[in-house]
Amino acid sequence: MLYEKLYRCEKCGNIVALVKEGGGTLSCCGQEMTKINANSTDAAQEKHVPEIVKENGKIKVTIGSVLHPSLPEHYIEWIALVTPGKIEQVYLEPGEEPRAEFDEVESGTIYEYCNLHGLWKKDF
Repeated sequence: MLYEKLYRCEKCGNIVALVKEGGGTLSCCGQEMTKINANSTDAAQEKHVPEIVKENGKIKVTIGSVLHPSLPEHYIEWIALVTPGKIEQVYLEPGEEPRAEFDEVESGTIYEYCNLHGLWKKDF
C-alpha cells in the first residue's frame, strides 16, 4: 500500500510516497531518506491514533480520543483514507481542528501525520 512506503528527508523535511518500487535508493539533500513507519498505539499524553465513526454515509475522523493540539509548533499536517481502490487526503493548517470527513467505504485504513510525532494509522 502507498502509505506503507513513505520516506522523509531528515534535513529539509520533504516526505515522499513510493508509488512503484524500482530497487533504487531514495535520496534528498545529498543523503538517503528515512522510511517512516506508522504507529498504531498511543503511549504518550498527546493522542494520535485516529478515532473513526461511520455515520450517515460518511466516515468521520477525529485525531485522538482527546483532541490533538493544533498549534504552529505541533499539529496534524494531513489525514488520509486509503482503500485498495482509492486514496483521499485532507491537508490541515495550524489552528484547524484535526478532523476529516470522507464518503463511507466498507473498510480501509486512516493515516495521519503529526509534525512532531510522525505517522499514525488505524484500520477499520
